[in-house]
Amino acid sequence: MPDPAPRTELARAAELLRGADALLVCAGAGMGVDSGLPDFRGDAGFWRAYPPYAALGLRFAELADPVHFAEDPALAWGFYGHRLALYRSTVPHAGFGILRKWGERLPRGQWVFTSNVDGQFQSAGFERVAECHGSIHHLQCAGSCSDDIWSAEGLAVQIDPATMRAVGELPSCPGCGGLARPNILMFGDYDWVGHRSQSQLDAYTAWRRELRGANLVVVEIGAGQAVPTVRRQAELASAAGGGLIRINPREPEVRHGRGVSLPLTCLDALTELDRLI
Repeated sequence: MPDPAPRTELARAAELLRGADALLVCAGAGMGVDSGLPDFRGDAGFWRAYPPYAALGLRFAELADPVHFAEDPALAWGFYGHRLALYRSTVPHAGFGILRKWGERLPRGQWVFTSNVDGQFQSAGFERVAECHGSIHHLQCAGSCSDDIWSAEGLAVQIDPATMRAVGELPSCPGCGGLARPNILMFGDYDWVGHRSQSQLDAYTAWRRELRGANLVVVEIGAGQAVPTVRRQAELASAAGGGLIRINPREPEVRHGRGVSLPLTCLDALTELDRLI
C-alpha cells in the first residue's frame, strides 16, 4: 500500500479527475512495464533484456539507428523483428482498461499521446491515439522509393536467439522489391516517413482546440527526462487546463502549480485512483 505522502497526492489526483471534462493520457515506455515489457532504462537495463547485444557492447541508441538497414540488415531486423513479435504477444495490463473507462464517461472525451511504438493502446481498445514516433506495426521502404506506409500484419521475421540476428528472407518493399523497415522514428533518422503519425497528431491538435473552456486533465505515465517529448507535451497541454498527474516511480517531480506527483508504478497508481474516484 502507498505510504502517507503518496496517499495525500492520490487524493489530490482523484479530485482533479473527478472534476475533468476531458482526459489526455501522455505515455512513455514505463506504461508497458506492468504488461511485462522490458525496461530499457540505461544500458544495463537494455542488456539485461538482450544479453547478445551486451556481449557486443551495443547500446539501444546504437541499435535503433537506421544505418543498420543499409549496412547490416540482419542485425537491424533481428532487433526489430524480435520486438514486433514481443509486442504482438503482450497483453495490455489492467491499467489500460481503467484509463479507457475514465475517458469513455467524460463529456469531451479522451486522447492518447505516446512515444511508444508498441501498439498497446490500440490492442486495449483505444481509437484516438497519436503515436509521435510511429508504429512497429507499420512498414516503409528502407530505400525511400516512395512515401508509402503499409501494415506489418502477417509479417514474421525468423531470428537466431543466440545472436539476435534475423535469418532467412527479410521484409521487402512491395514497390521496388528492396528492403523494408519499420515505420518508426529512430535516432538520427532522416528517412522516416511521418505522414501517418502527422495525421494522428493533426486530429489530436484539432481536439485540443475544441476544448476551450473545458476542464482538461492530463495523466502522464512512465515518461522520463532522457527523451522528454512526452513530458513536454503533458506540461504544455495541462498548463491552461485542469492539472497534470505525473505517474513515475523514478522521476515524478512536477514543477508547476496544478500538478500532482505520484512516485508509483503505473498499475499501482491507476488502481488506487480508480478506487478513490
